[in-house]
Amino acid sequence: MEFFRIHRDIPFMRYAPVFNIVSALLFVAAMFFLLTRGLHLSIEFTGGTVMEVSYPQAANVDAVREIPRRLGYGDVQVQTFGRANDVAIRLPLRAGESSAQQSDKVLAALKAADPGVQLRSTEFVGPQIGSELASDGVKALSFVIIGIMLYLALRFEWKFSVAAIVANLHDVIIVLGFFALFQWEFSLPVLAAVLAVLGYSVNESVVIFDRVRENFRRYRKHTTVQVIDSAITNTISRTIITHGATLAMAASMFFFGGPALHFFALALIIGISMSIYSSVFVAAAIAMWLGVRREDLLKSGPGRPKNPNDPNAGAVV
Repeated sequence: MEFFRIHRDIPFMRYAPVFNIVSALLFVAAMFFLLTRGLHLSIEFTGGTVMEVSYPQAANVDAVREIPRRLGYGDVQVQTFGRANDVAIRLPLRAGESSAQQSDKVLAALKAADPGVQLRSTEFVGPQIGSELASDGVKALSFVIIGIMLYLALRFEWKFSVAAIVANLHDVIIVLGFFALFQWEFSLPVLAAVLAVLGYSVNESVVIFDRVRENFRRYRKHTTVQVIDSAITNTISRTIITHGATLAMAASMFFFGGPALHFFALALIIGISMSIYSSVFVAAAIAMWLGVRREDLLKSGPGRPKNPNDPNAGAVV
């Protein structure tokens, strides 16, 4: 499905050196903020108190959120779960207060605002659990990266595998760099968004790499740069359709999803936007710098032509 077709190839790779320098500067800046400022971790990672309360009617989440904040809990998280009457309140650890003292103080303030509120449960999330979650998150990222590398190395060629992984790490580090720079809260939903960005970014790279392989077979007199430019130009319409739809969904969550989805949607918007850029000016450019050739993608094997110089071997069926 195409909205339009561009009949003349756009010379993307001509500008690759400039954009690679920009990418390197962004990456270094993101690493600097990550190392110097760190991530502002939510209570899932640092520990805290989780309260579940029930209202006789649909809860006003914004009003409930203001009550703990007036008590000095700046990083409080409030969201409904199950029914509109049920609310989960997550309070960060505070020196000199136990979990029971925190819940008693907040519950008293809630009852002062609405006597019908009832406490359903209180749970303490210790720092040990938070460190385990952080460790599991790092492992999840590592397994995803290894899986992507193996998949691309088997489907295409190791040069594309290296290019895609560098582009994916570029996207993830820059997303994390934004969160470190502005000290936005990094929670489990944001971690899920980062993992989603990894998958989304590699999908865009695979689409371009697949078209590069097709074009190597179709245009035998083209240079590698011409083949890559043609592949990116051919996929522009598809990119606008898929990324436009996905960004519209993420923007809807950002503007209308409320505080519970705010940073999740923000991470998706940054990550998806960066994946459009990185698949062209990072992944494709690195594959070009690594010297990918027609022979790399048209080696002998099942379903591949035995002689890449055979004019009939690359016929498109």
